[in-house]
Amino acid sequence: MVTETRDLRGIPLWLVREYLVELGGAAQSEQHVIGPGWEVHLSQLADFQIGSLRIGEIRMEVTGQADIMPELKARLDRKLIRAGG
Repeated sequence: MVTETRDLRGIPLWLVREYLVELGGAAQSEQHVIGPGWEVHLSQLADFQIGSLRIGEIRMEVTGQADIMPELKARLDRKLIRAGG
């Protein structure tokens, strides 16, 4: 098992949880999702601030089998690409 931690800005916790469910996970709570060979714990961090601009930030801790992590990461990265507008 390997664990990777990643901080994400500008995307709400509920939406990351939804993405994880779309990737085959089952939400155990608002902050915990378990999928086939992996599990994720989400936590809300203090807003990231630059001057008067505040951006929401969450921490995503992913634990999973080493052989499935690259595919899970690639599939999640495609969902996390967000266009401005």
